[in-house]
Amino acid sequence: MIKPKEIREMRPEDLKAKFKELSDELMHERGVAAMGGAPASPGKIRALRTEIARIHTIMREKELAEKKAAKKAPAVKAAKPKKEEKKKKEKAERPPKEEKK
Repeated sequence: MIKPKEIREMRPEDLKAKFKELSDELMHERGVAAMGGAPASPGKIRALRTEIARIHTIMREKELAEKKAAKKAPAVKAAKPKKEEKKKKEKAERPPKEEKK
């Protein structure tokens, strides 16, 4: 069983490899159980599912943290015109009002 602290210290490549390894092992254990064979350890399937979920959760946390960090970085934007300048510009662009007779 891997502790969450140890998982967080792993590199992304290592996390993906461990995730794949555990997924393959879980598939094998489920296959053995489906054929009617007695698993070597009765709680192994549950433990594998828990480990996979723990790794998946931490991978998702890291992904969201990266997105949040990228979002916080200010992008260079054009300066917004002031309200007064914007109103003058809008008035100049509008066609003149027609008078009612």
